[in-house]
Amino acid sequence: MLKDIRWLGHDTFKIIGEKIIYTDPYKIKKKDTADIILITHEHFDHCSPEDVKKIQGPNTTIVTTADCAKKLSGKIKVVKPGDKLTVEDIMIEAVPAYNINKQFHPKANGWVGYIFTTSGQRIYIAGDTDYIPEMKNFKVDIALLPVSGTYVMTAEEAIKAAVDIKPKVAIPMHYGSIVGSENDAKKFSEGLKGKIEVVILKEE
Repeated sequence: MLKDIRWLGHDTFKIIGEKIIYTDPYKIKKKDTADIILITHEHFDHCSPEDVKKIQGPNTTIVTTADCAKKLSGKIKVVKPGDKLTVEDIMIEAVPAYNINKQFHPKANGWVGYIFTTSGQRIYIAGDTDYIPEMKNFKVDIALLPVSGTYVMTAEEAIKAAVDIKPKVAIPMHYGSIVGSENDAKKFSEGLKGKIEVVILKEE
């Protein structure tokens, strides 16, 4: 399954299973057609209308929050934390994503991460979040977790999150573009040695 998860930088992944799913498209280099686009919140590096256009076809479904939906057009499904829906046979759950010790992503905004099932794997894309208590209840095979600090969890906090979530594989993200570096990803990987398999993907 991991060969079908491509990291395009920051929080942007292309996941190829029964459908082509993109998360938070930002700085998209190649035109493509997504079946489903998952957008976690409306900050410019996650909800980028011009990048969405590069991968949006007439049948693409965008799943996102209400504030981001206002900036986009096409087939849009608006979600808030706790919502569950099925898009083209892909089960998607919107889960909370928020800051605890900083003000960039207040819980009151109702921004989200997603847990979705493709190719028999439950994948969690955390969005911009701190290490939050809800994570203890997530049951997933693959967790895509931010590690850069400043706006999101630090590598140390992401290690705690991964230990709570217990995925088979954890993949670090949210570094190397706006904040954070590969050192954050390495620190995350080293901290989970012997506990959880960490795969650091090369940016495509």
